[in-house]
Amino acid sequence: MPARFSRRTGSALVALFLWLVPFCAPAAELTFATEPLQIISAGGKVHRLTVELAVDGAQRAQGLMNRRHMPRDRGMLFDFGETRQVMMWMKDTYLPLDMLFIARDGEVKTVRENAVPLSESIIASRVPVAFVLELNAGTVSRLGIAPGDIVDSQHISAAKP
Repeated sequence: MPARFSRRTGSALVALFLWLVPFCAPAAELTFATEPLQIISAGGKVHRLTVELAVDGAQRAQGLMNRRHMPRDRGMLFDFGETRQVMMWMKDTYLPLDMLFIARDGEVKTVRENAVPLSESIIASRVPVAFVLELNAGTVSRLGIAPGDIVDSQHISAAKP
């Protein structure tokens, strides 16, 4: 004999399904504004990139997580809205990255190269900074970026003291 459901049971199942849908749906991908950025080396060489801006809590939390590719001339600039010591990690980040920890005036304070994908190890700025620029691993070496270099963009310029 086939199982039969009353209207009440059917309605309860539909309600349960509709209640569970938001918990099962994948998180919506955030969108990021982009802008041109330049890194000026101590020797005066200028390197031009386009960066995505991670400026609010949700954008900073997502960052480059779950991405499998980033063009060579791209990056992501994280703005923390204040100057403080910053800690990053690579959880759910598949791209190996170089990180530049940048003061409010745009000076590169700390460079961390070749962050290991999917690692939960903490990558610390070691000093108070306002921004972090994430680039494809190998970019720092290829471009000769070092502490003391200057990073400039419209976003960084607007935050300067």
